[in-house]
Amino acid sequence: MKKTKIMLDENDIPGKWYNILPDMPTPLSPPLNPATNEPVGPQDLAAIFPMELIKQEMSQDRFIPIPDEIREIYRSWRPSPMYRAHKLEAVLKTPAKIYYKYEGVSPAGSHKPNTAIAQAYYNMKEGKERLATETGAGQWGSALALATTMFGLKCSVYMVKISFQQKPYRKSLMQLWGADVVASPSALTQSGKKMLEKYPDSPGSLGIAISEAVEDAATHDNTNYALGSVLNHVMLHQTVIGLEAKEQLAQVEEYPDYIIGSVGGGSNFAGISFPFLMDKLKGSKDVTAIAVEPDACPTLTAGEFRYDFGDTAGLTPLLKMYTMGHEYVPPEIHAGGLRYHGDSPIVSQLYADRVIDAVAYRQTEVFEAAVTFARSEGIVPAPESSHAIKCAIDKALECKKTGEEKIILFNLSGHGHFDMGSYDSYFSGDMKDLN
Repeated sequence: MKKTKIMLDENDIPGKWYNILPDMPTPLSPPLNPATNEPVGPQDLAAIFPMELIKQEMSQDRFIPIPDEIREIYRSWRPSPMYRAHKLEAVLKTPAKIYYKYEGVSPAGSHKPNTAIAQAYYNMKEGKERLATETGAGQWGSALALATTMFGLKCSVYMVKISFQQKPYRKSLMQLWGADVVASPSALTQSGKKMLEKYPDSPGSLGIAISEAVEDAATHDNTNYALGSVLNHVMLHQTVIGLEAKEQLAQVEEYPDYIIGSVGGGSNFAGISFPFLMDKLKGSKDVTAIAVEPDACPTLTAGEFRYDFGDTAGLTPLLKMYTMGHEYVPPEIHAGGLRYHGDSPIVSQLYADRVIDAVAYRQTEVFEAAVTFARSEGIVPAPESSHAIKCAIDKALECKKTGEEKIILFNLSGHGHFDMGSYDSYFSGDMKDLN
């Protein structure tokens, strides 16, 4: 009988996160203070982050121990299952073997709790009472709302206005877990007010929402800021995905030729790919890692690799990354979690060094791939994850032409149960390709 699900025991939850920084061929450029252009030190970040996360942000240790309290909460959904996509392979008539790691089994329905739980834990340990954050499509806001309620913290979420309107049930989910949710740009912060004065009908962006959340944290002593992607410690926490995936593929004596993940800020791509890139950087394995982004916000494939602000208002340190420019407001695509003007500095440096590849797709072709996947595998994918599905299908069809039996692994980073409005737009023919 063919094996479909590859499972691990709860005791197999990784005990350490993998930090790729010491293995990178080019050292990461430091964040800079925009006023002095000098590297930012730990004390510069202490106003909005707990010290343990700051240490992780800058650590050169290859592995960072995961506290038992975090691993205990991970047990609610980790280890997540890996699936062999037998039915999709049959539909595509490909000799390729397609595997996907499914992160939609978490309570919040995505990979985001992997870091939300960790961030809430470290803030709780340092005595903070409240966290402020931004969210695009709502996956990160949902995850942090879940995490803060588990550790007895308050949570304020600035949700990108277009997603606030498109995905009302994501807002309801955050409220269910006790978070206050505000459409961004809002009149609650100075940065939000300035944006509304300049663009009263702004659909919002992750950059704007980050500005509001950072300002909120910086102006309240009991509040810290939490970010769901981009920063080094977030990439670190997500590596539980790839570490589990390596163990699961080892059970069936496989190793991927391709590893694929969607990219907005870069966290789910980093999570699935970095533990395998460790082997590539050591020279022991050859694997192609592909970052997939929307054609409407093509930061890696069309952006510039330079220092830029992580937010729209210029409140954050300068980060060296691929960017469309911090004032860029992406089109109103349905993959709200990928509407970010920049990328993780780590992912950006790896792309600049050609350690990883990148590709961009149009919105309608991504949803076409999502429908193919849902009708074969049965799982409704989030629009963000569907970018990875599109790339996996393309690689499988290439194998159909060449006859090669390649191993394809992608990260199905979340389900699309709260995205049915997006699917309605696709099926009605109202969905347009925006760029």
